[in-house]
Amino acid sequence: MEGSVKSKEHTQEDYGLRPEASQFPMMLVLSFVYPCNALCPHCPYTNSQIRKEYRDAPYMLEDTFKRIADESGPHGAYLRISGGGEPMLHPMGTELLVYAKSIGCKIGLITNGSLFDEDNSRALLEAGVDMIEFSVDACDEATYSVVRKGLEWSILVENVKRMLALRDEIKSTSKIVASCVNQEGVDVDEVERFWVDEIGIDYMIKRKYLTWGVNTTLTGEKSADPIAYLNTDEVPCPFIFERLNIDSRGNVMVCGYDISANTSMGNINTESISDIWHGEGFAFYRDKHLNGDGKDIPLCSGCPDWKYRSWQHNYWKVVKNAEEVRVKKVSALGEHDDFQAQED
Repeated sequence: MEGSVKSKEHTQEDYGLRPEASQFPMMLVLSFVYPCNALCPHCPYTNSQIRKEYRDAPYMLEDTFKRIADESGPHGAYLRISGGGEPMLHPMGTELLVYAKSIGCKIGLITNGSLFDEDNSRALLEAGVDMIEFSVDACDEATYSVVRKGLEWSILVENVKRMLALRDEIKSTSKIVASCVNQEGVDVDEVERFWVDEIGIDYMIKRKYLTWGVNTTLTGEKSADPIAYLNTDEVPCPFIFERLNIDSRGNVMVCGYDISANTSMGNINTESISDIWHGEGFAFYRDKHLNGDGKDIPLCSGCPDWKYRSWQHNYWKVVKNAEEVRVKKVSALGEHDDFQAQED
């Protein structure tokens, strides 16, 4: 299999629900908004009609979000704020994220970084939003104008710098990272060097160019790193054992590949997340995958992204690595402050 050597780094001896997910999902990926102020060519929402299908529910309602947060908070679960558009376009975006943090949720915000000012940046940092991820995909203005069509490079750089400076000023525990899709025309190593070494983010996430069931015809042409992580004939998909996806209507999809919400595992407006997580729907998918029969499921057999999932190199590794860097920076800043105090 293509990439079979790589697969060893991404598998593990035992599969199934991770201990942290035995009672409740470790992560809830929320389609918080569908509108966007960019037309990124690698985005499945740019290349589909999905946003039009959500014209009746462009933003997750306050009540829906708070139902999710209220149940997730006691478990310390991650709410990963992403979905079909730019989260900071949500009319109550900052307010709702601050609320979720106040009741115990962990927050991973994925943003294109175009809509931050000092007020909303400070509010998120003071709340201790766990990780703010800037989708950058470039290290220069010319490339950025192509891969992040509709956005301004100078605004991104200014907003990231401000976020980092404010974090130092108020001594926030938020991790600040960036991500880059490994696509043709983009040098991911140069992107990493610029954002880590010159700008000072904590960590750079290098992502595969995924299809999400929409970009299928484009992936082969645009991906700069098609090497598979997993042998899908042998290794179950990790997503169904750690996370679930919820759209703006409160509908739960079986996984992130189903961004069109063709599956419905339940709706959080009428059922508890815990009941859905332990319900027959997820049990069916997990049993099939654990028995080596995942490809008997039409959705899974047709998923071109399963081979790019990983049991080891995943979001949890990013969180760990970014936190280690952040702590080192805090320590270095403390030593600098002590030195300055002595000098004064």
